[in-house]
Amino acid sequence: MKRLLIKIAVLLGLLASPTFAKKRIKPEEPTATLKFLVVKDENGKPVRNAAVVLHPVNDKDKQERGGLELKSDAEGKCSIDGIPYGKLRVQVLASGYQTYGGDYEVGQDTVEITLKLKRPNGQYSIYVDHPEEKKDEAPPTPK
Repeated sequence: MKRLLIKIAVLLGLLASPTFAKKRIKPEEPTATLKFLVVKDENGKPVRNAAVVLHPVNDKDKQERGGLELKSDAEGKCSIDGIPYGKLRVQVLASGYQTYGGDYEVGQDTVEITLKLKRPNGQYSIYVDHPEEKKDEAPPTPK
C-alpha cells in the first residue's frame, strides 16, 4: 500500500512538472487606452451621465459575450485602460437622446472617440400629411 502511494505521488509529480505539462503561454497582447467624449449633436455641449457600453466583436462581426459599461462625467468624458486591439462595438445610452451604436477598430496605444448624440425624432404616421415627401400622381397598377 505504501509503495502504491509513492508511485502515485511520483507520477503526479512528473505530470505536474513543466517538462511534461503542455502549457499554452500566450504572448502578451497589446492593449490600448480608450478616451470617449459624449456630446450633443446640435450644439457640441457635453452629455453627463451617459452610459458607454463596450462589447468585443469577433472576426465574423458578431458581438461576443460580456462587455463593460462606463459613465460619462460632467464634462462628457470617460476612459478605460487595458482594452485589447481589435474590433469593438460601442453603444451609448442617455436619457432624452437616441441610442447610438457603432463599431470601431482599436489598433493604437491611445484611441480618442467623440460620440455625438441626437434628440429623438417624432414618430412617423401614415395618417398625417407629409408635404416634404414627393407623391406620385397615380398609384402603380398591378399587372
